[in-house]
Amino acid sequence: MSIANAKEIMIEAAKKGYAVGAFNVTDLIQFEAVIDAAVETKSPVIVQTSVKPSQFYGADVLVAIYRTLAQKAPVPVVLHLDHCTEIDYCKKCADAGYTNIMIDASKQPFEENIRQTKEVVDYCHSVGDISVEGELGTVSGVEDQIKVAEDEAQLANPQQSVEFVERTGVDIFAPAIGTAHGVYKTKNPKIDFDRLATINKMLNGGGIKTPLVVHGGTGLPEDYIKKLLAAGGAKFNVSTELKHTLIDTKYEYITAHRDEYDPGKIDKVVREATKKAVMHWMEMLESVGKA
Repeated sequence: MSIANAKEIMIEAAKKGYAVGAFNVTDLIQFEAVIDAAVETKSPVIVQTSVKPSQFYGADVLVAIYRTLAQKAPVPVVLHLDHCTEIDYCKKCADAGYTNIMIDASKQPFEENIRQTKEVVDYCHSVGDISVEGELGTVSGVEDQIKVAEDEAQLANPQQSVEFVERTGVDIFAPAIGTAHGVYKTKNPKIDFDRLATINKMLNGGGIKTPLVVHGGTGLPEDYIKKLLAAGGAKFNVSTELKHTLIDTKYEYITAHRDEYDPGKIDKVVREATKKAVMHWMEMLESVGKA
């Protein structure tokens, strides 16, 4: 079956030195495009929804779409809830059928982050084969990326990272290393590659147990991606790029065909543009042919 959780496909990725692309979607067309790209490239894939789209459509609706598409796909497909700060909604999505849940308590004090994350981990592990992602440190927005990258206190502390993982039992771990959500304002964002490598060695030096996540993939230079792969990144989150692809493609098509009223044609060009963008990421993450 093609339905999978994130930990099982990320352990394989971490062992073999590639990463799984995790793509945020906001509608059915993007959902289809991401899975189409995975099937065409023979790549494992993680389809992500943020909390707002999940609440807008309904967790049950998105899970139904996921199961319908994933069960027909000959590659592993994960449905992931991204950056959820509400424990109850994490549990609701786990009950609905999401196969990976991210509880983001990273803005809470360390002990509270541990408490909330552990509660979600214990719940998800009790109700099914659901893996859980936790985060430590601050993954900034683009406006304050440099500030966060230069502030040691905002990045994940390696020793605390080990304690966090051990005490929460989290399945996959997202340490803040200076990456940012959105589109980077500089060609050379400040990323702490050594910090990721150190955390990876401390957690997984004796064998892969807790694969690592890189947030803020959109706009990272390709040489940075290679360095992050080498440092242990096994899941790369891509959200903003797909939003831009969706909106820009629709705008360009409608502008060029202002007298045409055929939504199906718009959907087709959006799906193709999205698939192309996702396939490019799969090539950069070296996941092609790994499913």
